[in-house]
Amino acid sequence: MLNAVSFFLTVSVTVTLAIPANQTKSRVGDKPHILLVLIDDLGWANVGYHRHHPAAVHVDTPIIDRLATEGLQLDQHYVNMVCGPSRASLMSGRLPIHVNVDNGTPDLYNPDDPVAGYQGIPPAMTGMAEKLRSGGYATHQVGKWDAGMARTEQTAMGRGFDTSYGYFHHSCNYYTHTALGSCDPPNITDFWENDAPAVLSDTQQGEYVDELYRQRALDIIRNHTGSSPLFLYYAPHVVHMPLQVPYYYWNLFEDIEDECRRNYTAMVKFTDDALNDIVQELKDQNMWENTLLVFSSDNGGPLYEGAGANNYPLRGGKGSNWQGGVRVNAFVSGGYLPEEMHGQEKSGLVALCDWYATFCELAGVDPDDNVMPDDLPNIDSLSMVDFITSMDAESPRTEVPLGPHYMNNQFIGGGGAGLIVYPYKILVGEIGFNGWNGPIYPNTTHECGGGTTGVNEDCGEIGCLFNIEDDPEERHNLNSTLSTVLVRMRERYDEVMLTRFLPNRGTIDPMACEKALDDYGGVWGPFIGVD
Repeated sequence: MLNAVSFFLTVSVTVTLAIPANQTKSRVGDKPHILLVLIDDLGWANVGYHRHHPAAVHVDTPIIDRLATEGLQLDQHYVNMVCGPSRASLMSGRLPIHVNVDNGTPDLYNPDDPVAGYQGIPPAMTGMAEKLRSGGYATHQVGKWDAGMARTEQTAMGRGFDTSYGYFHHSCNYYTHTALGSCDPPNITDFWENDAPAVLSDTQQGEYVDELYRQRALDIIRNHTGSSPLFLYYAPHVVHMPLQVPYYYWNLFEDIEDECRRNYTAMVKFTDDALNDIVQELKDQNMWENTLLVFSSDNGGPLYEGAGANNYPLRGGKGSNWQGGVRVNAFVSGGYLPEEMHGQEKSGLVALCDWYATFCELAGVDPDDNVMPDDLPNIDSLSMVDFITSMDAESPRTEVPLGPHYMNNQFIGGGGAGLIVYPYKILVGEIGFNGWNGPIYPNTTHECGGGTTGVNEDCGEIGCLFNIEDDPEERHNLNSTLSTVLVRMRERYDEVMLTRFLPNRGTIDPMACEKALDDYGGVWGPFIGVD
């Protein structure tokens, strides 16, 4: 990895965003089964392996902790500050600034831009599952999609999954399976299976949606044949709002007085149990020893009122580019991981989009996206195969751009952008959710959260500068003491931000409601280019 001195001497020629290397041969043996787990809104301090404090009694994640501590912890793993752009980045192999920084609703449409006038991933970009399917994988998606719905090409099956079972929006009601929208009535069911509305049995109607996702994941593993490797993308709804959980899990934490923190902790416990069942099923089917598990949150834990997460000791949370919003719980585990990597931790930079090229290398396929129009950005993904299979290997990633925050084509206040060139980080503009959690949060001071809502730090056009290796909590702004470093970082930030991909995603299109109500029986689904 570049140190600070060599960065400033060589940044113009060595630091790049796109990856030219076409690595197609797996260096670690036969193709593994891949279990990709993306948790929604998981706070840094909401897992036990990050809780070195007496307040850890309020976290109960024994399975996640074991998988992390027996696997390889990724200490500098970065995502977008909000969920939709992270998921588009992961599935497209592009940094959020090159695919989507607009956390808009899936019913957006701009008829003047047939290439990118939609929420999520532009239809012409090649999805991760398309690549893996070309490498012989059976591909399955379960849970939250949030990477496009307007066209069938943007759905999970349109992106290369053999099967899909989940929902399109940012969130839905866990029991009614409805998502709020602009329709009349506003609550429309958001549950899609493969290429049509999901058909639920009487016992499944009103069932906790993540229980349905758990059962579907288990069914996929049980029914998988041994003729091809399995790629299972498991993206549960938990722990995104609304905070809803089965009573069994709620009753496990009666000692927690704050309702939001109790709900949130119980939902994380549900997730831990579901992951235990999935791993155990892989073991029962004699698949675990050849499985690579990749675990990440899609963004940091939310700190706004009613959310219940905790990113202690990191600054900020979801919706901001502080470390608490973009540095997340992440690890790799499973029997496919070399023995020397078990119980290890590495601090090299990893971006969520890097799993695209990593999986392509394991599948023996070219990660380059050479079938799309020239006016769309190519992939930025870097293969992390060497990095996760050898303690001697350094991360090939030297920088992580942190995009701004947009929603439905509108810039969101407090959503200023930034850039990490380790160990330095620059933030420009107003950065929201400015503050730090205590070991227990929410607490009696900030009941149900909200302690940092509306509190912004104005870094201005010059920028705030931090050394996140020496100061991981971002408490010391160095812009007045490291002026040379600040100038170089600001110059690089400007270069990177000139490459941003910011198409006009359009406005909420009434065709989405019309299609849902008239053709899909009151269920959200694709509405452009479908009969």
